Amino acid sequence: MKYRDMFSLGGKVAVVVGGCGGLGQAIVEGLATWGADVAVAGLHPDRCPELLKRVEDLGRRAMACRMNIVDEDSVRRGVEEIVSRMGRIDILVNAAGTMVWQAAEEYSLENWRRVVDTNLTGVFLTCREVGKVMIRQGQGGKIISISSVRGQLGYPRDYTAYCASKGGLNLYTKALAAEWARYRINVNAVAPTFIDTPLTSGMLSDPATRQKLLDRIPLHRLGTPSDLVGAIVFLASPASDFITGHVLLVDGGVTCTQ
Repeated sequence: MKYRDMFSLGGKVAVVVGGCGGLGQAIVEGLATWGADVAVAGLHPDRCPELLKRVEDLGRRAMACRMNIVDEDSVRRGVEEIVSRMGRIDILVNAAGTMVWQAAEEYSLENWRRVVDTNLTGVFLTCREVGKVMIRQGQGGKIISISSVRGQLGYPRDYTAYCASKGGLNLYTKALAAEWARYRINVNAVAPTFIDTPLTSGMLSDPATRQKLLDRIPLHRLGTPSDLVGAIVFLASPASDFITGHVLLVDGGVTCTQ
């Protein structure tokens, strides 16, 4: 292999679930910049025209489709539509996620199911359906899910469902990597600390809370969506062909101090 081609995604088709979100848009543009055609999947594909245009301006194909990741029929239809229009799927990035803040002793079953279904069951469904495509294609593939440092660290308040969902995602990643290694499908996850996105804006808007978080991060800043792009491109590219079942921490050093 020519080393300058190790990060090339030319000729690949990537699916980014939640690609119109705060993290997703940066990931979509990063993958396209390195050569991938990109399909954006989510609940509101009508919100993606500007993003799709930016991908097309990079000389790549782009599309958006509706996919409700907690509805297996919707996931199946979405994957079929992507294959029909793009021809194949080589890369899957699971970037959809949610959080509901509530004290553990008051956490409602409804909120628990919402968080766990989106952050864990939705990943299971997308991986299952896209995995069938990759196995059928017979040329391997790359699956990357967005986890969190909270998949291995607790938090003092209101985080039980989120921590449980991300902890489950980490182990699902390892189990799937072990099972699908024989198909040359690499399955990994990226685990950031707090990223400044609409999902975290409520918590980060409080100056005291924001400062407390900054004090816990050795690099003394919050993450941004662009901080994840390098990790995602790496795990989607040939440079990571011998890496699977790994949870890559993108956390400014949080976990090295806890």
